[in-house]
Amino acid sequence: MNNRSVPANTIFPHLVYHDVAAAIAWLSSTFGFVEHYRYGDPTSPQGAQLHLGDAWIMLSAARPGRSSPAHLGAWTQSLTLFVPDVAAHYTHAKSKAAKIVEEPHETIYGEYQYAAEDPEGHLWLFSQHASDLAPEEWGATVATK
Repeated sequence: MNNRSVPANTIFPHLVYHDVAAAIAWLSSTFGFVEHYRYGDPTSPQGAQLHLGDAWIMLSAARPGRSSPAHLGAWTQSLTLFVPDVAAHYTHAKSKAAKIVEEPHETIYGEYQYAAEDPEGHLWLFSQHASDLAPEEWGATVATK
């Protein structure tokens, strides 16, 4: 299903972690990411590339001027990933003791989603299209071209 209010496009975010190896293990075990590669020392990598279905991310080691949200003490962004079954994904993440910050629910703009925070403070939204709603149907104003 497509949802005109939330188009699923490809983006390639780079996320900073103080412990890249631990992040790879946690993201794989808890959210189902698959490691594609890592670089640097295999036990203390400087970076890695992972994917969950068609969603790809890069992990980068923290260094001066770059830190994770937890170390900054501030929310820096959220990432939305589309999964085929939000309820099953939620159940798995919760069984791995993920910090759930938003229980599964349907949004006014037609998404069924939940939110979780990883150990370094990155906010993850896992979503699936529940309805096909035009932005105007729920109160948004579409910019003219």
